[in-house]
Amino acid sequence: MAVSFDSLKNEYERNWASLEIRPGRLADANAVARKAINGKATYQQIERLTGVPWHFAALCHYRESNFDFDTYLGNGESLHRVTTIVPKGRGPFATFVDGAVDAFRIENFIGAQDWSIARMLFRLEAFNGFGYHAKGVNSPYLYGGSNLYGPPEARPGKFVRDHVFDPNHVDSQLGTAVILHAMLALDSSITLDGSPQFAGRIEPEDDAASTVVLMQQALNRLGANPPLAEDGISGPKTRAAVSRFQQQNGLRDTGLLDAATVAAITRATQPGGVMQSGDLSQVLKRLEDLAQVLRPTAGGGTIPGPTTSGNTLPASNDPISLFERLFSLVNKTTPMPGPVTPTNPAPVDQLKQVVDLLSTLLNNNGKPVLGQVNGALGETIGKLLDGKKTALGIGGSLITALLSSVTASPNASGIAGLLGTIVSAVPGLGQFAMPISLALTAWGVLGKLEKWAQGTAPPPKVTT
Repeated sequence: MAVSFDSLKNEYERNWASLEIRPGRLADANAVARKAINGKATYQQIERLTGVPWHFAALCHYRESNFDFDTYLGNGESLHRVTTIVPKGRGPFATFVDGAVDAFRIENFIGAQDWSIARMLFRLEAFNGFGYHAKGVNSPYLYGGSNLYGPPEARPGKFVRDHVFDPNHVDSQLGTAVILHAMLALDSSITLDGSPQFAGRIEPEDDAASTVVLMQQALNRLGANPPLAEDGISGPKTRAAVSRFQQQNGLRDTGLLDAATVAAITRATQPGGVMQSGDLSQVLKRLEDLAQVLRPTAGGGTIPGPTTSGNTLPASNDPISLFERLFSLVNKTTPMPGPVTPTNPAPVDQLKQVVDLLSTLLNNNGKPVLGQVNGALGETIGKLLDGKKTALGIGGSLITALLSSVTASPNASGIAGLLGTIVSAVPGLGQFAMPISLALTAWGVLGKLEKWAQGTAPPPKVTT
């Protein structure tokens, strides 16, 4: 059963109204609250870039790394290295603010409008997971140090390690709701009236919940161990299961439900299981042939594929080199493991993921309809974009890749400042535009190959 904000809203409001800091923990709570307020200027930078209230950022920072500004807000690891625990593969980041913007983008908090006390407590608990609800215990992540957690007024209990719950253990760390309560007494500028401006407005994480539920159900069918709660929350257990699936299926290991991972999980649960590399052998062979045809040489023939040595930039009019640079920019990682040879350029693995995503979108009774590429989205759209799909897709991919690789910074100027402003002004731009652009690119390329295969288009001419 999905965990929804609406089902827990009244509980959060009741708990907040009755919350009292235990007398023996009040001095500790005030000391932590003062530390949070001391970092206000930095947290306000994050608020200006994301719309996430500064006091919420401070609470996340407290629980993840005890206010260490040299860490990534998403998991408390060092800012200066690529993260190795979920979310994996993030960074390195130049500043704490850069990392915080990235973490809040992953959590779908950018663009949120409801920052009422109930919604904030819901989001804070989601950071740590909703496992305490199943145990009948108020989460210490929220209520540690208050009358709502631990004896004599309330039940104790703590997950002392992954999937292991000790019903007698009392978490000694102060909860985020307790710290917020203390902050309110020390800083009168904090307000908790951030309800949505429009009744019935769907918040970003609610919008993503239906997809998360489907993926949790799919991972359970694929044997997730331990089984996932199908609650629509991409919490620690779900991300760990996603990470294992990515490792087992040759995907980039992030623990996040990106477009390629959603497509691969969907394909894995269909009849026939995960698509094997041989399924696309003919398409990839055509792309290899296309690469050879499009590579110009002074003598009028073709030249071998790219080599990995030297610093020579590829010719700007070489479409295959453009694809290579595109996928390198999108992934910002080293190529997938395996030899790189003139006939096996590095982007092939990434291109297979794009084609896999496209074929999932064009699914028909469990079978990809790659033989009907140009007509897949209807005669009107097909004719409107005829001859333009590949160019539009490449252009859109490059733009969104550039935007998604820029983290807004209040001190940035010039192009970096402009791109950062665009990223902040259009939440989730890369997340939604990139899969569309890549799918459009693959659609155009496959459509052209289909025309050549059917003899309805002239073969490409060798550039001399």
